[in-house]
Amino acid sequence: CYLSESSEAVRDFPLEEIFRRIDLIVQHYGPGTDVQVSGGEPTLRQRNELVAIVRRLSERGLRASLFTNGIKATRDLLLELAAAGLTDVAFHVDSTQQRAGYPTEASLNALRLEYIERARGLPISVFFNTTIHGGNLNDVPMLAAFFVAHADVVRFASFQLQSDTGRGVLGARLDVISNDSIAQRLHAGAGVPLQFNVLAAGHHECNRTAVLLVANGRARDACADAAFVSSFMRETAHLRVERGTPWRGLRSLLAAALVRPGLTLGALRWVAATAWRMRAELIAARGRVHKLTFFTHNFMDACQLDAERVDACVFMAITQDGPLSM
Repeated sequence: CYLSESSEAVRDFPLEEIFRRIDLIVQHYGPGTDVQVSGGEPTLRQRNELVAIVRRLSERGLRASLFTNGIKATRDLLLELAAAGLTDVAFHVDSTQQRAGYPTEASLNALRLEYIERARGLPISVFFNTTIHGGNLNDVPMLAAFFVAHADVVRFASFQLQSDTGRGVLGARLDVISNDSIAQRLHAGAGVPLQFNVLAAGHHECNRTAVLLVANGRARDACADAAFVSSFMRETAHLRVERGTPWRGLRSLLAAALVRPGLTLGALRWVAATAWRMRAELIAARGRVHKLTFFTHNFMDACQLDAERVDACVFMAITQDGPLSM
């Protein structure tokens, strides 16, 4: 949607150029960098080439995320991509796509459930992207509740604010649509107050992040102890977390904590306090708890760019000459 009106006239880059740009990413950012395999729609590329792209990213130590509308992202394809090294799949589903048979945001939950089942049990994290506009703003609490209810599979839900840029046809965004107004609706849908940007990514006016722990269908704010969470993340910033499954992620964090006695004690206190606060739902869920991240992304108008926000951008497009703020 943020591509230019003439973007469909641009041919796909040949595989050799894609590989060269992957190597550029490694040169600029090093291993462990998250890379979005996007488009357009990446699953329209020849299947063997898409698999080769994901495998190349994995071989270079990068974390590949497939950003797709899901139409061609069958379970069979996701299995093959997971075997090639795919880390995440991000399904973009919302009412701006005008999918036949799904007239409302609520009706699209049936499609979201279908995609969840396609990825269930695979060693990849499942994300959902939703564009927020005037037509679905009041559906945000419902969507938040839906993702909480399916936090056993869904790890990340991104709410992307409509902007008047690229091929968008909705016109100017309503003033009421902002990171703050979306956060308020996410509070309501999750059923718990959330602290945003204890874990910050990029500029505050661009991105907001909240992390939830979900057990027995009830959400809690994982960042309630903001001071400890901030300290823990600073101390483990160098760590590459294997997030394909909850156990891999937990194992990575435990390994980091064990080599820092002070951090280990703090982590144990945090676990104990969190477990006590969640004791009723943990008992009902037999100890099973899931992490869910809510994320809001505020695109700028293409004609009103803020240099400070561009300089702080954490979403980069890799061009033939190197990275450029998306």
